[in-house]
Amino acid sequence: MFDEIDIHILEILQEKARIPNAEVARQVGMAPSAVLERIRKLEERGIIEGYEVRLNPACFHQGLSAFVQIETDGTDAQTATSLSAIPSVQEVHQVVGPDGFLVKLRTADHTTLAKILQQIRPLAGVKSMRTQVVLETVKETRRVDLTEHNGNGRH
Repeated sequence: MFDEIDIHILEILQEKARIPNAEVARQVGMAPSAVLERIRKLEERGIIEGYEVRLNPACFHQGLSAFVQIETDGTDAQTATSLSAIPSVQEVHQVVGPDGFLVKLRTADHTTLAKILQQIRPLAGVKSMRTQVVLETVKETRRVDLTEHNGNGRH
């Protein structure tokens, strides 16, 4: 279970993960030690999975995003492991339908994208691929919408 205070703490941390514990405590009206204990429990229960720095991909010559739909022959576990091992692959999703996987990747340019696709094509289980290059990213986030949460969530 988590309550409204936990939800408030999670909202604050999703906005700014590096916020000092004392500031979180001030915003929720609790002692810093109590807030720290709540955060520790949220981490232990797997509700908070970690803290990441969001980097601007363009600053690292990785301004090109693409989604690759991959049809497989049924050897999905092996295919997923192989796809996950490619450094430019950011996300691997097993999906319902004719495609076994939807993969998101980032790279420098079309030439590098072609090289990565050449890495994917011969992987065990890959039957076919369709690639969509992103022209513009309007929204990209890992935030979880907590606005409708009633405080009775279980994990």
